[in-house]
Amino acid sequence: MTAVPSPAAPVVLRPLSTNQVTGGFWARRLEANRAAIPLGHERLVEAGHIGNLRIAAGETTGAAQGASFRDSDVYKWLEAVAWEHARRPDEALLDHLRSLGRTIAAAQCDDGYLNSAIQLRGEERYERLWSSHEHYCAGHLFQAAVAAARATGQTHLLEVATRLADHLADTFGPDQRGAESARVRRGELDGHPVVEMALVELYRQTGVRRYLDLARHFVEARGHGRATKPGFDPSHYGDPAHYSDRLPVRETAAPEGHAVRAVYFAAGATDVAIETGDAELLAAVRRQYDTMRRQKQHVTGAVGSRWDGEAFGEAYELPPDRAYAETCAAIGTMQWAWRLLLATGESAYADQIELLLYNALLPAVSLAGADYFYVNTLHRRTGARGDVQRSPAHGRRPWFNCACCPPNVMRTLAGLPAYLATGTEDGLQVHLYARSTLTSGGFTVDVETEYPWDGLVTVTVREAPRREVELALRVPDWAEGATVDGKPVAPGGYARVRRVFQAGERVVLRMPMPARLLVADDRVDAARGCVAVARGPLVYAIEGPDQPSGVVLEDLRIDPATPPRPEHRPDLLDGVTVLRAGGALATGPAESPYRPYGQPVPPPRPTDLTLIPYYAWANRGPHAMRVWIPTQRNT
Repeated sequence: MTAVPSPAAPVVLRPLSTNQVTGGFWARRLEANRAAIPLGHERLVEAGHIGNLRIAAGETTGAAQGASFRDSDVYKWLEAVAWEHARRPDEALLDHLRSLGRTIAAAQCDDGYLNSAIQLRGEERYERLWSSHEHYCAGHLFQAAVAAARATGQTHLLEVATRLADHLADTFGPDQRGAESARVRRGELDGHPVVEMALVELYRQTGVRRYLDLARHFVEARGHGRATKPGFDPSHYGDPAHYSDRLPVRETAAPEGHAVRAVYFAAGATDVAIETGDAELLAAVRRQYDTMRRQKQHVTGAVGSRWDGEAFGEAYELPPDRAYAETCAAIGTMQWAWRLLLATGESAYADQIELLLYNALLPAVSLAGADYFYVNTLHRRTGARGDVQRSPAHGRRPWFNCACCPPNVMRTLAGLPAYLATGTEDGLQVHLYARSTLTSGGFTVDVETEYPWDGLVTVTVREAPRREVELALRVPDWAEGATVDGKPVAPGGYARVRRVFQAGERVVLRMPMPARLLVADDRVDAARGCVAVARGPLVYAIEGPDQPSGVVLEDLRIDPATPPRPEHRPDLLDGVTVLRAGGALATGPAESPYRPYGQPVPPPRPTDLTLIPYYAWANRGPHAMRVWIPTQRNT
């Protein structure tokens, strides 16, 4: 969920409520997502998620199905419904919001508690917070309720949310009054953060200070063993780092443990820092983000290196083939970067949002919008076998038994227009480039572009105040040689045009888009001797169907001395620009995978490589693919 800081919060930038995508690349992706939202409802019904809530509401009978955190998937889907209705009103979407809202309200206990599976099974509340995720579910309810109120004006879900938030504040807050409060002190923090940023957003919507106070309490309490599974467990479930509970937030150097939990928690801590004006806390989370970016982030922007524990690895532990790179972790990292962008106004965080959006979130959903990756590998080997449901070797799937990712993608894409631009009293800041209409106060502009395929962006003023204002256009850190109205501008910042604008005036940003070859730090062992290829905001990959017949992908080498050539293919993968690169085809595997150093290898045969945008892979089946491509070498 995008954050909307309170009027008193000392942020540099302010979100806008009227951004509209009007066509082009992102319009197609958003329409595919819109078509998938009703399918999400069907899958939530089939899997029993909505059934749990209906049983708890007394609308039907039966036993609870699945894990105790299933309610959260319904709430994320409802948030998608709310933002999508705001994007283009639809009575059917509004009916879903009202109907499910009534069910959720009826399922809520008299004291405000709500978790359908715990209620139906008669389990002790908050007895297993390290795994039951009762606060996590509450957080997603809060976010859905705020989205519904902002996007549709409907407040019935907000009433449910505030009753539950009051219950949490009575039970867990610094001013605990509930009868349960003494019992829960030993395990008062949820094993899966998200409630922190949700409580802050609920405070922003309602103005109720105790919700912010509870969020701050949860942030400061973590790191003292209050979220970790009690007793001895030799697995990751016994590791405090898994729950971001090893060190207090102000002492943590970099995100660690479970990647989604870590970035959700950091985003919540950032929200608390913003709303309380806590400069020390803000500096701490900024240090953590910077360390993550330098040491723990894949070239696609994705985070999470280990299948075991869905975790960050150590610094530079970034294996392409075993990358976990969970979809939810990409979304959480985007949410964190957005909050830091608002707090600081620094373009590096907008660069991160763009990188994540195109290369860590977009690959997770099919071009048709209805199938998903849970795990986003950077290398699918030839003949790979999918051993577990979420393995990307299967290709994208319609749903998962742990279904956190699909509705998370739905709500993020439905709310995407909010990320395009921000405003200040002084003007408009454009962060992401799409055909769009953007308004800040009395300043309205139309953006025309074929981005990400072309670096030409034309901004036409539709309406402007009769005073000097500033139009700030982000120049990405890769955009060497960019110009605004023909004048050179530096990459990695904002090109700022300040004047009294007139309706009809144009400002033109041109960004050259040659293909770029990227190499990893030598500490990234698994990528040594390889290059990744990028063009504009997109990371590219080689995939089996685009190579000569019979070629095994692992035998391909790229020639780094020959710049890849772009070629737009409107007939391929919903219209993409591919890259043609020179390379070679190595001789197949030897009798042994090892040979003496210096022993010559048979000379490779020249061949051409075709690269596609990484986000588009696996839309023609689960073929072999790799982002990091070996270079030609002789030893």
